[in-house]
Amino acid sequence: MFTSPWFRKISRREWAPLRIAIDTGGTFTDCVCLAAGQLRVLKLFSTPADPSLAVMDALQQLGAGKGLNVRHGTTVGTNTMLERTGARVAFVTTAGFEDTIAIGRQTRARLYDWFAPVPVCLAPRELRFGVPERVSAEGKILLSPTDEELDALVAAVRASGAESVAISLLFSFANPETEQRVEAALRELGIPVSASHRILPEFREYERASTTVVNAYLAPRMQSYLLNLEENIAAQYLGGRMDVMQSSGGIVPSRLAAREPVRTVLSGPAGGVIGACQMARWAGFERIIGFDMGGTSTDVFLADASAGGAERTRESVIDGVPIGVPMLDIHTAGAGGGSIARFDAGGMLRVGPESAGAEPGPICFGRGEKPTVTDANFLLGRLDSESFLGGSVHLDRERTEQMMREQKGALESVEEFAAGILRVVETQMEKAIRVISVERGHDPRDFTLVAFGGGGPLHACALARALRIPRVLVPDMPGALSAVGILLADVVRDYSRTVMLPGDAIENLTQEFGETKSFAELEQQGAEEFAAEGLRGVPQRTLDLRYRHQGYELNVDFDPLAPAKSIEAFHALHLQRYGFSDAERPVEIVNLRLRMIAAGDHFVPRRSELGTGDGRAAFYVERGVFLDGRFRPTRFYHREKLAPGDRIFGPAMITEYTAATLLPPGSSAQVDGFGNLVIAVEDGVRA
Repeated sequence: MFTSPWFRKISRREWAPLRIAIDTGGTFTDCVCLAAGQLRVLKLFSTPADPSLAVMDALQQLGAGKGLNVRHGTTVGTNTMLERTGARVAFVTTAGFEDTIAIGRQTRARLYDWFAPVPVCLAPRELRFGVPERVSAEGKILLSPTDEELDALVAAVRASGAESVAISLLFSFANPETEQRVEAALRELGIPVSASHRILPEFREYERASTTVVNAYLAPRMQSYLLNLEENIAAQYLGGRMDVMQSSGGIVPSRLAAREPVRTVLSGPAGGVIGACQMARWAGFERIIGFDMGGTSTDVFLADASAGGAERTRESVIDGVPIGVPMLDIHTAGAGGGSIARFDAGGMLRVGPESAGAEPGPICFGRGEKPTVTDANFLLGRLDSESFLGGSVHLDRERTEQMMREQKGALESVEEFAAGILRVVETQMEKAIRVISVERGHDPRDFTLVAFGGGGPLHACALARALRIPRVLVPDMPGALSAVGILLADVVRDYSRTVMLPGDAIENLTQEFGETKSFAELEQQGAEEFAAEGLRGVPQRTLDLRYRHQGYELNVDFDPLAPAKSIEAFHALHLQRYGFSDAERPVEIVNLRLRMIAAGDHFVPRRSELGTGDGRAAFYVERGVFLDGRFRPTRFYHREKLAPGDRIFGPAMITEYTAATLLPPGSSAQVDGFGNLVIAVEDGVRA
């Protein structure tokens, strides 16, 4: 356990945080709270066997009091998917369609690979059940199951030993009546039941079914974790409650997250997106590429404030399984500080996706035995053992050198091995950034790279140079930025409905005309749920539109006062995305989407006047750092001692409690008024 220097100096009597954000990662658990008008951070080692242990320990160290509100970004759902440790799921669908969940779509990611693995199916064949029912595409009930047939279904599911149930009947999005009957019958089993008309009431039966199955797969474990943790918080901190970060970047109550855990599979990374966008906005940068390098993985995203901020998607694939709920568009690579390096059968150096995690961790932490990216950075002089995590964690150089030397293979030196590890992992991270930028038509040179996470600032300049990104922003508290984003996030809930209406019906979308054919029902549902939490939500309406007979849609904003503008926006977006549009072709309204938002507590940091210093007061030592194939004299600076306006030239290392920033030769960094580091990657001065 360790704490930051600020925490040791502040008496618990001086402040009692009422809101604490906690982001549980693979290696560290990051905690952020607002105290005395400033954001404060605490880091602890994660406890993978039971993540709640680190959470409760953090609350105790922070001296939390009664009435506490904990905001939690959790990796429990993500790890459950990756480790395949979820529940035995019974899949219930319309009779004759039991195997659609395994068949999936005919589209293949690797069209010519005859040895591509079979698509993942979380519901095995023996746990798929059919219901004799049929609903038309228009929502008319053509066949209903009898009570005896429902009793037989319940008996069959009970005998199967299923731990959770997913129900997805054909066209239940158009009329959920039969699905509601099936759901009510299966509730008698006393196990979690997930119904598609609640999870994703939209067309496309495979994606709807897959999303519902994932929810059922995660439900038992997530319900146990979240509800037990909230119960412990309520018991120890009178009146305490817990909320959870969604993959879409909004906060929801823990009981809702427990009921619909599919919405939390990217919970932690979503906090990083919110935090990075907010920090960049304060610093004056609208177009950013986010680069979050943690202990087990690297997450990258693209955001343009002028175009609505961070991009979102409803077509995510998590470990081979499609998920259709709204998520921030985050691309993940298995390249983190704990990623393990090894040589394959052909002698090629590989890094990740396996990670040393928190247990046993990197070699330099004293327990691990396999070389990691963190060990490589340490051996090359890029980590300062005296300042690493405030000096509270000892880094063992002798042990690291010995074990890395034993595993360097045919390479001549341990330094060459370490440098090779960094080249490989940086290539993987560069590829990830290209996926969300170049491959989608964006020029990285038009963006600012926002680097955060424990390892992001160490590798940011190398990636920026490879991609010709001119500027890097390292926010204040980069190693805990995901927790900062969770703390600052709004309360958000997303609602949707498939309507399949002609484009000329757009004038009536805010009026009451027919069931589920307007925004009225969605807005009423959202208002009631927010009112139950004592909140008032502001609606944001969007539409999924397409040309008639097209297979996919584009999402555009909807203004009730000027509905026709949505059609115009669709034509313009279609032209931008695909290179053509046809204003004379009929447009179809596919889905209504409502996003209810209750703004969080607004926190704006104080902006300081800029000076003209050179960071001399923050300098504390000069050491050799391995750069460009050799050790070069490099000046080390304490970040907390840098003043606004200070400018530092590379080669230099800027160390702090949550991270370390490397400035290679030819670059320079200036501290802005908010304490961020703004790095000019190629200014060519004092190299």
